[in-house]
Amino acid sequence: MPPSTPNRAFWRGVRDGTPFMVVLVPFAVLFGVIATEAGLNVFETLSFSVVVIAGAAQFAALQLMTDEAPTLIVLASALAVNLRMAMYSATLTPHLGQEPWWKRAIIAYFIVDQSFATSVAAYEAEPAMSQRAKTAYFFGAALAVAPLWWASTLTGALIGKAIPDWLQLDFIMPIAFLAIIAPMLRTGAHVVAAFVAMIAALLMAFLPYNLGLMVAGIAGMMAGAEVERQMAKREGKT
Repeated sequence: MPPSTPNRAFWRGVRDGTPFMVVLVPFAVLFGVIATEAGLNVFETLSFSVVVIAGAAQFAALQLMTDEAPTLIVLASALAVNLRMAMYSATLTPHLGQEPWWKRAIIAYFIVDQSFATSVAAYEAEPAMSQRAKTAYFFGAALAVAPLWWASTLTGALIGKAIPDWLQLDFIMPIAFLAIIAPMLRTGAHVVAAFVAMIAALLMAFLPYNLGLMVAGIAGMMAGAEVERQMAKREGKT
């Protein structure tokens, strides 16, 4: 397989990110509908998606705002849900960290589940990919999802309550995350982290303001890190 040129890598990123449209569109439309039903106007709803551009955090924050939770709790919960972005950034740094600061800032904004998952898979499949090609691929994958997220949010905000009650779209969110997470469970540490987080989330569901998710996320990361440490220690002895 010939090395990817930046132009070829960009369009490959667009192609690899396109399948996510199947779940992204109803997911974003659902957010737009729920946000307007919760009292946000169209501009506020669209601004929410443009500024935050993180579906899970947006839904979590919106739910807490609807429940009239304290502002600090809303911010803390949204940040906790988005803690995975810090891990995404750390994983992408060896590949994209050599770019100038202004380009890294743009990359940081466009780090979402879809652009991260597709980019990491492409980098691992083609280790010889150049720095420019890696960056081009990332932006291609981001271009396939980000504008569509904004447009679909706007669509949901505009149609609002016009969607009938029988057309339930809330099933899209878990499907979207399963589609992203399942292929990434490649090691024992990944599986343990996911399993511990799942169990912890169920056990901590009684906590108010969805704080159980914060506890579960931290527990999962700690468990995964410990498994990786033990595996590295074992490999060092062999």
